[in-house]
Amino acid sequence: MAVTRTFSIIKPDATRRNLTGAVTKMLEEAGLRVVASKRIRMTREQAEGFYAVHKERPFFGELVEFMTSGPVVVQVLEGVDAVKRNRDVMGATNPADAAEGTIRKTHAESIEANTVHGSDSEENAKIEIEFFFGEDEIVG
Repeated sequence: MAVTRTFSIIKPDATRRNLTGAVTKMLEEAGLRVVASKRIRMTREQAEGFYAVHKERPFFGELVEFMTSGPVVVQVLEGVDAVKRNRDVMGATNPADAAEGTIRKTHAESIEANTVHGSDSEENAKIEIEFFFGEDEIVG
């Protein structure tokens, strides 16, 4: 398996509870390496652009409000089969369905405030990484 990259967001519910380090530790212990990271306050325009795929869904407005409600940490992660590895350590979207030891089972407050976002494919990882990072910001 090749070393690949994926994208991760530590969401406002986690940064509010000072879980950035705990979440990053779980990612690193799963074999992922942080090669870019920054704490930002997502603007409405960024949130609407990033989640544009969900624009027609009924939860879109609430999602944008949530993602702009506090700081987030956007990260580029690198590792063998990074997308799958990240999704495995994140756990199911609904923390009630997430496996023990996953980020969402351990830290999520609800299906909406579920601590992390992760790319669902290598193609989307590339798009999501480029949305927040320039190539000069990624230092492996």
